[in-house]
Amino acid sequence: MEQTKQGRFLKCASNEKHPHWDIHTRREKELYPRIGDIRNPYERDYTRILHCLAYRRLKHKTQVFFNIDNDHICTRMEHVQHVESVSCTIAKYLGLNTDLTRAIAMGHDLGHAPFGHEGEVELSRIRKENKMDKFWHERNSLRVIDYIELLESNTSTFKNLDLTYAVRDGIISHCGELDENVLKPRRNAIDLVKYSKKGKYSPYTWEGCVVKISDKIAYVGRDIEDAVRLKFISEKDMAELNELSGKYGERTINTTVLINDFIVSICENSSPEEGIRLSEKYSRMLNDIKLFNNEKIYQNPKFNAYKNYAALVIRSIYEVLIAQYDGADTIKNLLDIKFAYPNLVSDFLDFINKYMAPEMLGEKREKYARYENRKIYGMMDTKEIYVEAILDFISGMTDRYAVAIHNELLKY
Repeated sequence: MEQTKQGRFLKCASNEKHPHWDIHTRREKELYPRIGDIRNPYERDYTRILHCLAYRRLKHKTQVFFNIDNDHICTRMEHVQHVESVSCTIAKYLGLNTDLTRAIAMGHDLGHAPFGHEGEVELSRIRKENKMDKFWHERNSLRVIDYIELLESNTSTFKNLDLTYAVRDGIISHCGELDENVLKPRRNAIDLVKYSKKGKYSPYTWEGCVVKISDKIAYVGRDIEDAVRLKFISEKDMAELNELSGKYGERTINTTVLINDFIVSICENSSPEEGIRLSEKYSRMLNDIKLFNNEKIYQNPKFNAYKNYAALVIRSIYEVLIAQYDGADTIKNLLDIKFAYPNLVSDFLDFINKYMAPEMLGEKREKYARYENRKIYGMMDTKEIYVEAILDFISGMTDRYAVAIHNELLKY
């Protein structure tokens, strides 16, 4: 690439000179001050995500293939690291803010359910049965960073993450499954809580656009590698894949080759006037590979047993918890079944107690006094709130933990 192509987005970068910097760095609540802190707002967001429990759990959440005992199969955490690597390489070359890019990439999948997209499907079914809208992980990621994840402050109290607007926006706007190979940011800041469906809006920053396209680049080749390693696709499929790679002048299709070629193409072809984009050749190639993956991997009948298992585990846990709902007697009912399901009930109660109004806690009020977060479940006075609490609890589970809880249910 010509050296002159570097830094074409310097004037668009989200920094102190940007006309909307105050909006980009706005927080719902200001963070506690740190004496001598040398980090900018986005660096602080990055470390807050890095330190939160939801990020740590990504290492035991499915990306595509459920194989919790195979160290060489991509997990949700590895995927996030790929997205961070790809997006920061692009952002650095183009002259965008790599600190903002890194923070969005780190947090973009915090709201994924256990068992990957199959877990998301079952949670959507449960929401539909309760006359609620669809579960989608981009919005759930925003819910996680806004309301669920907590960090201990310098006063030994637990507070919400309270990330900047630009990071929050990039996370909920990141949907990489849509076929948009040319991206430009939207012009106006919006209330992110009003997002009604995935992909409804473009990100508000160029950095968010880079993460969005990087999400697609990061997963297509890696999913193929796992499918080959697990012998999930046939020799006929491999022949078709080789033919596809030859069509675009590639000797092979794998993560390393695809990431390099797509990054170079984006850096060569993107500009503030044309948007973040691939060349026509690589745009067609990306779409062809996505079609191949969808037919040969994601819709492969071999996945049916796994889909059924994921649904069974999530449904079983939900059914035990929802059966205890009885208005003001719900907590009592949960305590009554604790002898049968000690881990499930203890962990669920500990989870919801952090988000209920203090007056609901009784003798446990003092134990949770250090939690100064938003009390999103309030008095737990409607079934809908209770269902939301169950779904928040389940969506935060790792595959391993969900399986362990399901095994506990099988004992009775």
